[in-house]
Amino acid sequence: MSARLNPQAAVRIREVLQGHVDSGLIPGAVALVALGGETCLFETLGRRDPAAPDAMRTDTVFRIYSMTKPVVSLAALMLVEQGRLLLTDPVSKHLPMFAGQQVLGADGKLVAAAREATVQDLLRHTAGFTYEFMGDGPVHRQYAEAALASHKRSNLEFCEALAAIPLAFQPGSCWEYSRATDVLGALLEVVAGQPLGALLSAMVLAPLGMKDTGFSLPEAAHGRMAEPFAADPQTGEAVVLMPNRRVPRFESAGGGLLSTAADYARFLLLLRNRGSLDGVRLLSPQTLAWMTADHLGAIPVRGDLLAPGNGFGLGFAVRTDAGVAPTPGSVGSYFWSGLGGTSFFVDPAQDLFAMLLTQAPGQREFFIRLWRQLVYGALD
Repeated sequence: MSARLNPQAAVRIREVLQGHVDSGLIPGAVALVALGGETCLFETLGRRDPAAPDAMRTDTVFRIYSMTKPVVSLAALMLVEQGRLLLTDPVSKHLPMFAGQQVLGADGKLVAAAREATVQDLLRHTAGFTYEFMGDGPVHRQYAEAALASHKRSNLEFCEALAAIPLAFQPGSCWEYSRATDVLGALLEVVAGQPLGALLSAMVLAPLGMKDTGFSLPEAAHGRMAEPFAADPQTGEAVVLMPNRRVPRFESAGGGLLSTAADYARFLLLLRNRGSLDGVRLLSPQTLAWMTADHLGAIPVRGDLLAPGNGFGLGFAVRTDAGVAPTPGSVGSYFWSGLGGTSFFVDPAQDLFAMLLTQAPGQREFFIRLWRQLVYGALD
């Protein structure tokens, strides 16, 4: 018998989330839960913009940040299936600026990379790159000084700037969340011969009917953009998110997309259906199973973004243990989140997927854990 949502617990989900809206922790949210491929909870709470009177709506557009990564990773695996890309390809085969990279050691000395980073390394974050917010080491500081988050560079210009900075660790030696997916986006542009936004539209977004997903927001839809509080309600620090009103030069594969709950649910439904939706197959079931399997094995994890009991696949974190992790979930479930306050998970064992969208970066980790607990606590 498949799981269903307990009606009383579903009410509790709304009450708990509404309580956090009422307390001023978040301005608003959209919550969606699907079981057996059917939406069984689709709630809007609070306001779309704390500086405006209009309520949150189901078609509100969110900056989904790193929830971009699984969409781009899907496109990469589609090119693999087409024979246009191999995961064993060195990154430098397609992006020559990454040939002959050096690693900055703990002693401050540069050493040659023992091997070149591959496409698989990009997808699973073992390529030797990092993010500027992942630490305060010399490589992190160089990332910040180079302003790698700037939207003024093209994707290839971004790669030129990144390739001039040493690697933080030897490729394949450890997992660290990184700008690897941004490199992957530029690599896909080279392989496909078109800009990333056009590539994603043609390969993924248009076939899935994701009409409100892209790297910028058309002027006619500006009034549907979700906005954060001007200042974090817990720290008082200013909250600044991507503008996304204009088409950026840098189409960030790692975190640049905007989307709605209904659009992203189409993507999650494709994953739930093992690669097809409404008669359109984008990926084979076997490739999708490979994509959502753990690709780390014994490779150690750096940083605290990947909790114990989880590994990493090709674009997602993957649950590897029934226990150990600090949140509930089935072995084989996969998930990720976005810096702006969005998150999702897919649980094939329960035939379940769920997402929570808000624009509250400082509260992201709290709501990832809370949302998971609320949803699993509502299963009957």
